[in-house]
Parts: sequence; C-alpha cells; structure tokens
Amino acid sequence: MSGIHQVLAAASPGDAVTNTAFEVRRILRRIGPSEIYARHISSELSREIRRLQDYPPGHTHDILVHHASIGEPYVHAFLSARSEPLVLVYHNVTPPKYFERWDPVFAELLDLGRREIVELRPRVARAIAVSTFNAGELEAMGYRDVRVVPPVFDPWALRRTEASPATLHHLDTVVARPFVLVVGQVLPHKRPELLVDAMHVATTYLGAEALMLIVGHFRLPAFAQAIGAKIRELNLPSAHLVGPLPPEELAAMYLRASALVVASDHEGFCVPPIEAMTFDVPVIARACAAIPETVGDAGLLLPAAAGPALVAEAIAEVLGRQSLGDELARRGRERVRSFDKDGATADLLACLLEVA
Repeated sequence: MSGIHQVLAAASPGDAVTNTAFEVRRILRRIGPSEIYARHISSELSREIRRLQDYPPGHTHDILVHHASIGEPYVHAFLSARSEPLVLVYHNVTPPKYFERWDPVFAELLDLGRREIVELRPRVARAIAVSTFNAGELEAMGYRDVRVVPPVFDPWALRRTEASPATLHHLDTVVARPFVLVVGQVLPHKRPELLVDAMHVATTYLGAEALMLIVGHFRLPAFAQAIGAKIRELNLPSAHLVGPLPPEELAAMYLRASALVVASDHEGFCVPPIEAMTFDVPVIARACAAIPETVGDAGLLLPAAAGPALVAEAIAEVLGRQSLGDELARRGRERVRSFDKDGATADLLACLLEVA
C-alpha cells in the first residue's frame, strides 16, 4: 500500500515544525502508512523519526510532504531526484540577516533555503502555506494557486496538561510576584534583547513590580549568552532566562502568568499566543509578519516598529489595569475557537487527495 511520508531538514524537541509533523503523521496513519524522515535528528527523537538516507528507493507510488523552513543540500538533492508527487508545506524561512552576526553558517543555510524553494517549484504538485503571510512569500517566489492551511495542531493540548504542582508552588511562594511570560526559542529574530530593554524601562521608569520569564530552547548558545550578559549589565533582577521546560512546567507558567509578550520581527505563524489564550492570559505583541493574522483582535497589538519604551508602556498598562487584561482574555477565548484542528485536518487531507 502506498503511503504519505513527510520530509524535514531537521527534527528536534520543542520545534514547531517537528511538532506539526508529529500531528500530521498521527492523522495520516489513520488512512495508510506514514513516516517522518529527516536529515538531522536529535537523539531524543531517534526512535520516532527515520533517517532520510534510509528512505526506501522503491516507494515511487508514495506522496512526499516536505516541510520547508531551512536549506539543506542533502534534502534538496533527495527531493529533486525523486519521482513521487511532492507537496510543499511552507512554514517560512527566517531572513538570514538575523543570524549573520551570530552564526554565519546557519545564515547561509537560511539563504540557501529560499533558493532551494524556488528551484523546487517545477517539482511541486501542491504548495501549502500555514498563513496568508507565508502564501505571499511563496507567490513572490513564483508559486501559483498556493493553498492556505493553518498548522494542524490542538490549541488546547497544553491547557489539558496537568500543571506541575512543584512549579506552581515555586511560582506562588518563591516568585510570588506578577510576571510576564516570553515563550519561544531564544533566537535573534524573536528580539529577546528588545524585551529585556522593555522590562528595564517598565521596572526602572514606570514602576512595574513584575518579573519577565523567558522560556525556550537556547538553539544559539552564543546569542543566549549575550542576552544573559545584557541582563547582568543592566543589573536587571526582574528578567530571567529560564530555558526550555517540559509541558507540565510550561502549563504551570501559563496558569500563573499575567501576560504573554511577543516581540518577534519575523514569524510565519506563532503558536504561543494561541496557547496563552487557552489559559486566559492577555497577549501583547508587535504587529510583525504573520503575528496580526494569528492574534487577530484578541491581543494588544503594537506597531511593527514599536521599541522598548512602547512595549514597556503596554506591559505596565496590562499589569496595572485589570479591566484591560480581562477584556483581552475574553477576546482570546473567542479567538482560539477559530483555530479548528478538524477543519485544518480536512483542508490538508483535501490537498493531499487532489495530488493523489
């Protein structure tokens, strides 16, 4: 029986693309064989993800689904050489300029990723984008009839996770202060340095008595170290780099958070605001890239060019005005209903059946 198999450049825990691939595989296995293949696989996922070099050469009647987010010559050569119908799912390739200073090799891979997507165009039977923002980028690369299908994910999954009692106790007894939460990999395009500056302004000049907890993987150690150095240079005890957390501890963080703050310059979708809405946590975000499309009217959206001072004012306003926080939480509850996992699943399957 032919199958539908997914191809990733890399698979790692906590990565949004990897999480999406797992959810898609769970659905596809209801109708036939389905595996995830990747060129680079974190050791934690070695039993879940198959090596791309082990892909069976005779599976010419399968469909390949490629999740594009970075360049990878081996993956590109593999996809170019195969004859199976190819579905491209574009999660967005971060502009390389954000990484040139910190990791030139990674920046080159991002630049390569955009060029590879252009080169794959003749091979692609169906192009799918997870947001209209991403669809616009694909169309700028020459793609036509791009279908917009939101990521297949359960926005309530984390909300249903039992929060860690130990983390809740720590937040209630040791932290014991309001805090704003930042969730996402600590990477340059997510602008954690802007948020650190904003927290400095909020606590030093606006009198905000709160903490900022930055939760996420340190995928770029040199950059994370620079953010830590900045916190120390500002003598800012109210900002903390927490690092990655398991789901039960992250759920506890959301349960106690006073707000979620997003300062990213570039996002192809952005899941944390949706997670926050399921916990009734008010969302503050700069209106960059796909963020307005994801958040809608359910967050306090700041201009894309907003700097630390304006972000600080927004934080102080949400923390200091209960009615505003309650209104944002109410809008969030309404907004999260628009992310229909079953609808996204049906749309994705329809695209795959068209190709089949």
